[in-house]
Amino acid sequence: MQVPTMAEMMANGDSPEVLFWVGCAGSFDQRAQKVTKAFALILQTVGIKFAILGKEEMCTGDPVRRAGNEFMFQMMAYQNIQVLNGYGIKKIVTTCPHCFNTLKNEYAELGGQYEVIHHATFLQQLIDEGRIIMKEGGAFKGKKITYHDSCYLGRANGIYDAPRKVLAALDAELVEMKRCRANGLCCGAGGAQMFKEEEKGTTRVNWERTTEAIATGATVIAAACPFCNTMMTDGVKTREMEESVQVLDIAELIAAGL
Repeated sequence: MQVPTMAEMMANGDSPEVLFWVGCAGSFDQRAQKVTKAFALILQTVGIKFAILGKEEMCTGDPVRRAGNEFMFQMMAYQNIQVLNGYGIKKIVTTCPHCFNTLKNEYAELGGQYEVIHHATFLQQLIDEGRIIMKEGGAFKGKKITYHDSCYLGRANGIYDAPRKVLAALDAELVEMKRCRANGLCCGAGGAQMFKEEEKGTTRVNWERTTEAIATGATVIAAACPFCNTMMTDGVKTREMEESVQVLDIAELIAAGL
């Protein structure tokens, strides 16, 4: 895929409409890389001029801050802010709610003022503007889809409708879990839990959540977060239901129906 970096664009005296913040998962995790590609494909298909930071992008520092290392967080944040401000970035879109939350709500007090949009909201805007046109009777027509609310998108930032409106464009049937929206259950990866073993208990949070998703009768579990995607996929594998239940990001669902 021919995706320009900010450095290449600036060298040509050009600037993008929007910077796509890829994030650590989207860059290095094999599963999340598919989401990155799907979202980049959508942006290219609808003709949005975008760029990435490439090797200049560092982790936002969300996991280290959640794990309690404030010093490390501020070091990482300052480095990112210097790069972003150096390029005069105004608008950022990201496929990760953790990156979204940190860039939007936590960089401002350190000197990073940007308009930050999560890809769920961005996709909804493109659909509303008629820039994303879905094929009639796409791959998911008539299928049951359940959407898992990411904590950092939902409770932390109040974004519940955008991903559901995106799914509504698919001609599929959206079935809600009992615990959804503000009452949604965490996938088990937030607060830096992604990178450590959980404490002892009777079950794993992601197994519990996946059981709720499967109970809806949905054949697709839609997510809008790379961490949620990993945890729900693990839950589906534990139940040995990979053949009948898919875990997909909303960007992948839209890209499949373009």
